[in-house]
Amino acid sequence: MRKLQFVFMTLAVLCFAVPVFADGGSAAVSLVPIGAGLGMGLAAGLCGVGQGRAVGSAVEALARNPGTRPGIMLFLVLGLAFIESLTLFTLVIVFAKM
Repeated sequence: MRKLQFVFMTLAVLCFAVPVFADGGSAAVSLVPIGAGLGMGLAAGLCGVGQGRAVGSAVEALARNPGTRPGIMLFLVLGLAFIESLTLFTLVIVFAKM
C-alpha cells in the first residue's frame, strides 16, 4: 500500500510539473496588483483600528472629565483626519503604481 501511494504521488507531481515548463519563456508575472491590494487592505484595516482606539480613548477621557469636551473634540477630529489621510495617501500610491 505504501509503494502504491508513492507511485501515485510521483505521477501527480509529474503531471502537474509538466505544464509549468510549457510556457516557453514569457515575461515574468507582475505582482504589483497583489502588493497594491495587500497594502491598501493593510492600511485600511490598521487605520480603522487606529480610529477605533482614538474614539475609544476620547470617550473615556470625556467620561472622566466632561469639562474638557471642546479641547478633546478638537484633537479627536484633528487626529481622525490625520489617520484617514494615511489611508487616502495609500490609495493614491496604489493608483500611481498601477
